[in-house]
Amino acid sequence: MSRPLNYAMLKYFTTVDEACVDDVMEALKGEYASRRAFTRDEMTSALMTAEKNGLIEESRIDLDSHDDLLVYYRATEEQKQSINSYIK
Repeated sequence: MSRPLNYAMLKYFTTVDEACVDDVMEALKGEYASRRAFTRDEMTSALMTAEKNGLIEESRIDLDSHDDLLVYYRATEEQKQSINSYIK
């Protein structure tokens, strides 16, 4: 049984320097694409919640090729330790 999607999203940030929602979706689509919450809006909301809870932080903002806003997040070493202590 796989871990919950939100947990997988947080664990992903312990393995990369930074990522936007599209990066997270690409990385997790193999195992989670069939989940109801695997939508850009739901996952963006989850990332914003994680940021508000101090588990990740905003690193930069950019525009994609369609001029849609991309918010990039990262986890500091301290945040990575917190994530790893809660999610094995």
